[in-house]
Amino acid sequence: MQDDDAPLDPKNADFQTVEYWDKRYAREAPDADFDWFKKYSDIIDIIHEHIPDRDSRVLMLGCGNSTLSKDMYDDKYTGIVLIDKMSARHPELDWRVMDVRELSENAESLGGKGSCDAIIDKGTMDALMAENGSVWDPSEQVLDNVRREVDGVVDLLKPGGVFLYFTFGQPHFRRPHMMRDVWTIETRVLGDMFHYYLYICKKAA
Repeated sequence: MQDDDAPLDPKNADFQTVEYWDKRYAREAPDADFDWFKKYSDIIDIIHEHIPDRDSRVLMLGCGNSTLSKDMYDDKYTGIVLIDKMSARHPELDWRVMDVRELSENAESLGGKGSCDAIIDKGTMDALMAENGSVWDPSEQVLDNVRREVDGVVDLLKPGGVFLYFTFGQPHFRRPHMMRDVWTIETRVLGDMFHYYLYICKKAA
């Protein structure tokens, strides 16, 4: 029998599974916060640059126990829809339990296709791409996972909308999977000693 008190020692592929994240969150204190990459205060200028309108409808993908959504709400962004947990802690936000690979199928419940001004992914696609094989040769499952998320984002964004993807993934590992005819992609390198990346995908107006 699996010991629920045993230390978590995940393999890369475990990050794709609901079971891993359920167990991880169950072990954390109810009020625990954790942010991959940087906190909102570190990326606030990026958010203001690309989502200048505080009334924008913003969809957060896989926000976990990050404070990003709550901090954006405190910064007067009130049209935030979230796919993940922490609804009891922040009931003022619109929380949904949903698979990011099924955004297109669930578009109507998220406001309809073309309803989002901005969509933010802060490491969620990284979890979909985690596997035990070579990062240079992703499996068909990984390729399908990413394709479904990105296509769903494209469907939900308004013309002129923006997808902000924060990741550890270098351009040669990420950009090929994100290319679509409907948008342009700008890549920014963030951080000082340790670099991570921001992909800014702007849908044609």
